[in-house]
Amino acid sequence: MYHPRKRAAAAAIITSLALVASLAGCKNDDKGNANAAQPGGPGGGGPGGPGGRSAPIVTLAATDVATVGRAEIEEGVAITGDLRPIETIMVRARIEGDVERVLVREGERVGAGQLLAVFENTEQESGRVSAVADRRAVETELETAQWTLEQNQQLFKAGGISARELKTSEQAVATARARLAAAESRLRSSSLSARDTRVVAPATGVISTRAVQTGEHVAKGAAMFTLVRGETLELAAAVSARQANVVRPGQVVRFAADGRSFDGRVARVSPTIDPASRSVAVYVQVPNPGGALKGGTFATGRVVSRTIAGALTVPTAALRQSPDNGRPFVYRINGQDAVEPATVQVGVVDERRGVSEILDGLREGDRVIVGNVGTLGRGMKVVMAGGREGRRAR
Repeated sequence: MYHPRKRAAAAAIITSLALVASLAGCKNDDKGNANAAQPGGPGGGGPGGPGGRSAPIVTLAATDVATVGRAEIEEGVAITGDLRPIETIMVRARIEGDVERVLVREGERVGAGQLLAVFENTEQESGRVSAVADRRAVETELETAQWTLEQNQQLFKAGGISARELKTSEQAVATARARLAAAESRLRSSSLSARDTRVVAPATGVISTRAVQTGEHVAKGAAMFTLVRGETLELAAAVSARQANVVRPGQVVRFAADGRSFDGRVARVSPTIDPASRSVAVYVQVPNPGGALKGGTFATGRVVSRTIAGALTVPTAALRQSPDNGRPFVYRINGQDAVEPATVQVGVVDERRGVSEILDGLREGDRVIVGNVGTLGRGMKVVMAGGREGRRAR
C-alpha cells in the first residue's frame, strides 16, 4: 500500500514528463514546416523550378502550330495591274448612208465575217450594175478592134492597105484595152462600195459598244461598233530596273484575281528604262478561254524567276523580328513542350503560298508557333486545346 502523499507526488511527476514530451513534438513539427517552405528543401523544387513555382502555360489550337518541312518554293518579282483585252477593234463606217438594219447588240459574241449591220444600198448597187455593163461593152469593143487588127495585118502583108491604116488598127486595140482597164477599175470601186454597205466583224470577239441604231444616217468614218478580243488578256506592269534583270519572255506568271488563281506568261519586255520612274515595262499575256476573266480586272501576281525544290520551309506567319537587333526568329517548341526562341536565316519568301525558306536555325520536323497567340516567353509550357487539361503538342 502506497502512502497517499507518495501517490500524489508520482502523479505530478508523470504529468510533468508528458508536458515536456508534448512541447518537444510541437518544436519538431515547426522545424519540419519551416524546412518545407525553404527553396530546394524537402518537398520543394516542384514543377517549374525551385520553390514549387510552376512554369506559365499557353494553350494553343492545332492551327497555331506548324511543323517545319520541305517543299518546292518559287522566287519571283511581284507585279500588279489591270488585265486588258489583247485587242480592241473599232468598227467604222466605210461609206456614208442610212443604216437599214442593225443585227447585234452589246455583249453578243460574234465570229469573224459575221454580218453586224446593213446600209441602204440602192445607189451602190446601181453603180455596180452600171460598171458591169460598161466593162462588158468595152470588152466587146476590144474584141472588135482585135479582129480588125488581125484582118488589116493580113491585108498589109498582101499590099491591100497602107501602113497608116495598119497603125490606126493597132491604136484602136490599145485604146480599147485602156478603156477596159478603166472599166474594170470602176467595177472594182463600185463593187467595194456595194460590199461596204454590209458591215461585218473583222475578227472573233464580243461586241462591247454599239453606237448606231436602225434608220440612223451615218457619216463615212463614224464609229459603229467596238469589238473586244478577250480570248487573251494582257497586263502591262512596271518593274524596277534592278528586278527587271531577271525577267525574260516566256517566264511563268502566277496570278490571283476575283478569288481565282491562274497562270500567264511574259510576252514582251521593254528594252529601255523609263528615265522618270527608273522602271521597265513588262507585258504579260493570260489565256482567257470562254471569257472567264473580264477586261479591266485588277490582278496581282509574281513572275517566277527561280524554282527551288526541297527547300526547308515554314509559314511566313511564324517569322518574327527581334526588337534588339532586328534579326528574324521563331518560337520553337522543344522536346519538353516548352517554348524557346530560335534565331533563323531566311531565304526566298513565297508570298503567294505564304511560306518562307529557312537557310539556318531550324531542322526538318521542328515545331513552331504560327501567328499571334498572345505573349510568349522562353520556358512557357505548351498544351493543345481539346482535353479537360489540354493535350500536349506533338
